[in-house]
Amino acid sequence: MLRPLPLQNPKNRFERAAVEYDPGELPEQALELIEDHTASILSKNDSPDLSFSYSINAYRGCAHGCAYCYARPSHEYLGFGAGADFERRIIFKPRAPELLAEAFERKSWRGELIVISGNTDAYQPVEARLQLTRRCLEVCAEYRNPVHLITKASLIERDLDVLLLLKERASVGVSVSVTFWDDQTARAIEPYAPPPKRRIETIRRLAAQGIPVTVNVAPLIPGLSDRDLVPILEAAREAGAISAMAMPVRLPGSVAEVFEARIRQHLPLSAEKILTRTREMRGGKLNDPRFFSRQHGQGEYARTLERMFDATVRRLGFGEFPATRGGTFQRPRERRQLSLF
Repeated sequence: MLRPLPLQNPKNRFERAAVEYDPGELPEQALELIEDHTASILSKNDSPDLSFSYSINAYRGCAHGCAYCYARPSHEYLGFGAGADFERRIIFKPRAPELLAEAFERKSWRGELIVISGNTDAYQPVEARLQLTRRCLEVCAEYRNPVHLITKASLIERDLDVLLLLKERASVGVSVSVTFWDDQTARAIEPYAPPPKRRIETIRRLAAQGIPVTVNVAPLIPGLSDRDLVPILEAAREAGAISAMAMPVRLPGSVAEVFEARIRQHLPLSAEKILTRTREMRGGKLNDPRFFSRQHGQGEYARTLERMFDATVRRLGFGEFPATRGGTFQRPRERRQLSLF
């Protein structure tokens, strides 16, 4: 059985001083919820690597605790750490649904696709209580605005009723991330996320209701999760996923420190191979931040994995994800009338 992970933070690159503890003195850190009273909720994306323009992030930080999460450094901008703070200090936006409705009421909004979410998981455990993601989906359904969700949490099944309403009124799609197939490895690297086979069951339940689902075999970690690529694709296709994608791991900034510490603790015999092969795919580094490169590996090993992915996708009959249905956006008459007073 795996022991609880030690809670610690890499040094924040924006802070001049850092607290260090001797072995055995590291304090326990309880989950802390912090309100964010931001004045907006829609984030505009201008990255040429991404296929969407707008996203919603009702939460910052994520209690799933995935060691490879590229969003970890974003916590440093808040004065927190990218390690334990990212997992245990969760920022939430209590007015997210209201802010979304206000954005939809602006004349400039034309009903573009919204991705929930591009940063941390919209269905992390605290969503069960706060229901910010569900309420944002309800606003999207009310305005008939298309949505695509990215998650690795089975909690999304709770909102099947709203997803079906969105499917009827506008357009909806779901990406389910499955990184590992072995439960023990998954528990070591993404300790508080649902087990892999439970995520496959989520794909099955969504697909059974006619919700289009793609499986994200991401991040693809060379020397570790690459061996799981084929069984994940096979299980996801059998469960009803209609398309698939894979993306090699990248470890920006403090993520590299968190990830390396995790694999050296739980996978000491494989750690060097994992890091070496990651560098092979990233031009000798653990991260390649360049546009058009960061979502793709380089080198012969990366090309071998890409060929394996392509061949498996063809064999299993995966296809293209359905295009977003446009022209559905409509402001509710009642809300427009109320806004006059």
